[in-house]
Amino acid sequence: MVGCLVIHGYTGGPYEVEPLVTYLKQKTDWNIVVPTLPGHGEKLALENISHDKWIESAEENLLKLNAEHEQVYLIGFSMGGMIAAYLSAKYKVDKLVLLAPAGKYLSFKQISVEFGELLMDGLKGNLTNNLVYNHYRKKWKTVPFKSTFEFMKLVKHTRHFLTEIKIPVFIAQGQLDSLVPAKTIHYLDKKIASTEKEFVLFDRSKHMICLGDDKNTLNAMVHNFLLKKSVQKQLT
Repeated sequence: MVGCLVIHGYTGGPYEVEPLVTYLKQKTDWNIVVPTLPGHGEKLALENISHDKWIESAEENLLKLNAEHEQVYLIGFSMGGMIAAYLSAKYKVDKLVLLAPAGKYLSFKQISVEFGELLMDGLKGNLTNNLVYNHYRKKWKTVPFKSTFEFMKLVKHTRHFLTEIKIPVFIAQGQLDSLVPAKTIHYLDKKIASTEKEFVLFDRSKHMICLGDDKNTLNAMVHNFLLKKSVQKQLT
């Protein structure tokens, strides 16, 4: 049986990747593990938790899967994508999927567009229907400033390992992503050393790519990528 580790993003939880996980569980018999990183989940408790703890948590789950399965896949969303990239460079992993990986962050152009939409919805009294507002309103008061520095340190640390990734990689990015700019996909293409890389840029997707308008297409593409026999194995 295949082992598959799925890692969520910063200030998020397993709910961020739930549609993809549900799809893979319906289509496969894989052992799919979706841990909640320390301090994360529905109730955030990020005070005094370092980025090392987030990496260690994912690392422990990967080592367990490696001990139990001959074949292991890694899927990471946003910050979880950078953790997944780091782990795939350090340990035995067969395939890597990066979903809006936070190799770079903050697209100020898209932030300005979303702020304008927030302002207009606020003036019209429609804030409760604004997806961006609903997703982040609970986090604005519960995320310590120090924790965001830990996120930045994690990204800086894991970036150095991109050049050591040699396994097949699938990367998906949203064109409308305000937290991870679309140009990140080009940055990753240059940095990741693998000769087998697939890139998809979804025109309708924002940062929460697994929950967006393109999620059905994304689910099928990730599934197909993970099932496909790699070129490296075909040549051996």
